Amino acid sequence: MSTYSIQTISENYKMTAFGVSLEDYNDWAGNAAKTAAKKAEITENGKLAKLLALADGQESQINYVIDGKAWRGFGVKGAYDVEDAVVLDFLAGDYLVVPSAGSDKDRLADEITGKVFGGLLQEITDYKYVGPGNSTFVKAIEDGKFYGEMWLRVKKVVD
Repeated sequence: MSTYSIQTISENYKMTAFGVSLEDYNDWAGNAAKTAAKKAEITENGKLAKLLALADGQESQINYVIDGKAWRGFGVKGAYDVEDAVVLDFLAGDYLVVPSAGSDKDRLADEITGKVFGGLLQEITDYKYVGPGNSTFVKAIEDGKFYGEMWLRVKKVVD
């Protein structure tokens, strides 16, 4: 079983991000391509760098539900007024925190996401994921190694 912890966030918080709506959440290849294209666009046009400069510089990959549709984007913690960005609400409560490490910065967030939704959530029977979103950050730790965490809001299952 994977390592995880439960952390309690005492106050609601916001994240500001650029992203894309995903029409078919099960279209893994298509969604990955749309997400990569959005990341390339906001990197090339400088919008992501501008957002990172406004915040603490820590980029997150964010999965959320907007208007009943799956949405994936890239952003920062905090509310910022930036053209074409959305401000997302993350609610206070218990969060499942899943850490991981690796040598490929660009793949680590997706690897953690795959681990969580590919089995870990089914293994954890005392908490259930309640959303409305989740976020994953990745940061450099040493000599080509990276550390990441996924945060998902959960509720304790009461028997």
